[in-house]
Amino acid sequence: MSLFDTDLTILWPALAAGLLVAVSHVPLGQQVLARGIVFIDLAIAQVAGLGVIAANGFGLPITGWGAQIAAGGAALAGALLLTWTERKRPDVQEALIGILFVLASTAQILLLANDPHGGDNLKELLAGQILWVSGDQLIRTAVVTAIFLVVWFPWRERIGRIGFYVLFALVVTASVQLVGVYLVFTTLIVPAVATCRLAAKRQLTVGYVVAFGSYLAGLALSVVTDLPSSAVIVWTMALLALVTHLAPAGSAQNGAAPPRSAA
Repeated sequence: MSLFDTDLTILWPALAAGLLVAVSHVPLGQQVLARGIVFIDLAIAQVAGLGVIAANGFGLPITGWGAQIAAGGAALAGALLLTWTERKRPDVQEALIGILFVLASTAQILLLANDPHGGDNLKELLAGQILWVSGDQLIRTAVVTAIFLVVWFPWRERIGRIGFYVLFALVVTASVQLVGVYLVFTTLIVPAVATCRLAAKRQLTVGYVVAFGSYLAGLALSVVTDLPSSAVIVWTMALLALVTHLAPAGSAQNGAAPPRSAA
């Protein structure tokens, strides 16, 4: 299949979704890497998905703002729990995040065990449907992203531990419903790892280039190869990140990771 033989209008919403996710996840990923809590997004994403599945079990709507509220409420509860565990047991925080991820994941399986469409629902939660995002989804995510931008860049050093986890839960909740768990994790962590050898002032810019370029190239490749878009984007971002990481670091700070925030 040729890219030029495809109706490119189907790619614009998907590209917009990817860019919205990248805008918030690249800077958040740098903070996550600095804090040493790499798997937090997987845990919060699964908790958010559990909230949607539980709401569906009670007959509540799982689309639109109803899904956002259900997922956001569950994610916020998970974020507050992790805030408490980080204060009480900081030495095992990463392990506790992993435990939360496993519990939320298996709870989803249990809740969907008797649902004939349970397997499809889980697959969509993990891999997402980036090519079929709707205008309403983009608007909701754009609102959340705007809130993130207003809070993060001027106030990120002042929001504290609770503020970080709450903001993280809000952003990940919207992103998972838009592009799925795999792309959320990839966009959060891969650009951060790719740029960790660079000088701090260059990390965000180069991270955005890696993320934006990966979504653009990955979507184009998925059309040409007729392969699932999410998986292609994940591999494209990983390869581009590898090239970026292995390239001469220039003014790198001797391989130092981004400085830890006092938050």
